[in-house]
Amino acid sequence: MTRLLLHACCAPCSLEPVRMLVEEGFEPTICWTNPNIQPVEEHDTRLEELRRWCAAGGIELIVAADDRAAWERAVAPIGALDRARRCRACYALRLAEACRVAVEHGFDHIATTLAVSPYQLFDTCNDVLERLAGAHGLSAVVRDFRPWYPEATRRSRELGMYRQQYCGCRFSAAEAVLDRARQRDERRSHGSGATG
Repeated sequence: MTRLLLHACCAPCSLEPVRMLVEEGFEPTICWTNPNIQPVEEHDTRLEELRRWCAAGGIELIVAADDRAAWERAVAPIGALDRARRCRACYALRLAEACRVAVEHGFDHIATTLAVSPYQLFDTCNDVLERLAGAHGLSAVVRDFRPWYPEATRRSRELGMYRQQYCGCRFSAAEAVLDRARQRDERRSHGSGATG
């Protein structure tokens, strides 16, 4: 088995990446570093769910630094106006810390569970991961886990896992509320469409 540090954003998104990476011959250790998650209670709830799942599955978990002040300086000023730029900065902050941890703990390979969610910016995330991994002398293990998102959703519900309603930051929380309202309005307009 090849040791691999897997940056994880939450327990539900870790399910399928861990399963598939193990099947490939990797031995994942999960790394938590998510200073973007707000409010603090949400952050702590997600981390505790990840701790429970890792403990139940015998998966090593490294809780790395969550530099909220750095997130507020580097990411928050971008705000809601430019999601692509905001998310790139957020990925960079989190994955740089994960790469630092990987080097510190003697890993050669690194991946992220962010590649499972269809709500993430897949190409942007993997570009950031590959650049940072290369700068740290690590091999980025890039996989498209998105086709298994429905399976991860199903399994996480079966396991009774806490499932969040937004990516993590306050901007994504607001965007998720607006998106759900838009979807609800679309369903209503399709359901009450005029005939004939």
